Amino acid sequence: MTVRFDRTHTDDLMRFVSSSPTPYHAVAETAAMLSAAGFVELSETAEWDDNPGGKYVIRAGSIVAWFVPENVAPHTGFRVFGSHTDSPTLKVKPRPDAGAAGWRQVAVEVYGGIPRDTWLDRDLGIAGRLVTRDGAAHLVNIDRPLLRIPRVAIHLDRGVNDGQVLDPQNHLKPVWGLGDPADGELIAYLAEEAGLAVADVVAWDLMVHDVQPPAYLGRDGELLTCSRLDNLVSVHAGAAALIAASENPGSHVPVLVAFDHEECGSESYAGAAGPFLDTVLRRVVAARGAGSDQIARAFAGTAVMSSDTGHSVHPNYSERHDPDHHPIAGGGPILKVNVNQRYATDAAGAALFVAACDRAGVPWQPFTSRNSMPCGTTIGPITAAQLGVLTVDVGIAILSMHSVRELCAADDPFYLAAAAHAFMTP
Repeated sequence: MTVRFDRTHTDDLMRFVSSSPTPYHAVAETAAMLSAAGFVELSETAEWDDNPGGKYVIRAGSIVAWFVPENVAPHTGFRVFGSHTDSPTLKVKPRPDAGAAGWRQVAVEVYGGIPRDTWLDRDLGIAGRLVTRDGAAHLVNIDRPLLRIPRVAIHLDRGVNDGQVLDPQNHLKPVWGLGDPADGELIAYLAEEAGLAVADVVAWDLMVHDVQPPAYLGRDGELLTCSRLDNLVSVHAGAAALIAASENPGSHVPVLVAFDHEECGSESYAGAAGPFLDTVLRRVVAARGAGSDQIARAFAGTAVMSSDTGHSVHPNYSERHDPDHHPIAGGGPILKVNVNQRYATDAAGAALFVAACDRAGVPWQPFTSRNSMPCGTTIGPITAAQLGVLTVDVGIAILSMHSVRELCAADDPFYLAAAAHAFMTP
């Protein structure tokens, strides 16, 4: 198999990220890609048929999509490519209007693990969903400079370069105007932007985002600087791979899952620790008339490739990486290993990943953390435990993980998509 993805995939990733400032927008953009390829949205409350073709179902900020080939046996297993839609950010509180000393501000709460200083002095927008009294969710996206978190001037903090401490309650509150904080009326402003009556808006899930667009960087444009690479690069790669797999499916049913809430532990009704994926896969098999034995056989023949970003070796901090494992941006997808199951990879899963990269014709590289510096985790171990299926954790190597803007090699996104496609179509 030759690589069927190129730099145009990265170009489209930039569009995808720009259009996806929140998990709800990422799901909508993924659904739009799938719908354009002929996939059909299903409702969780409706009866599902056994017709072949591409289908997807949305639950809040999560999506599961799959393609059923013609004449597939009831016990046919799945090849699941997993990812997550959320990124560390600042979320708007239930009472958003705040301020002090003649400034209007927005009350926010830290979501996930952010390097706080990267949010200072950035032009920020606000996006998310407004929920009306009838329970309907309405997307809103102010993708222009609206907010800013100003840092204190060096004249007022002479020790700033010796180590700055930012209190998340007092120092990360964005400004968005002048005047009486009681007149801030953020929700009224957003409701008007969304074409809604403010009296109808009863709740919201709103997040702050950097409005600077993605860009190629470097003398030859070999790098990509971009918000939310963690982990929209994987969501986009999985969607592109699934669409390609639908054109010439292999011996399994290819699946994309993109979960919300990974950055805060995955424990939600739409997160990886919930039953969403398990329920969908069981319904897909049951729709083909499978009984309990055939469902068990289908799961036994299933494998998951969980994709999330990992750390490229940092040129200024190479001592913080394992000396024998220096994955670098541009070296292809990384195979993530941790013996304490922070990643789900074992030798059998690693073999699946290597075979997929070989078929796709893309390079790959191993990743493990320095022994004295414990690694993070992702949806891989959670999904493996929830489904009881073979799972391997992979990703691409980036710098500045969890910062407002992250950095990767411009070729790695399409290397990942090619490996995902090969994994889905064995």
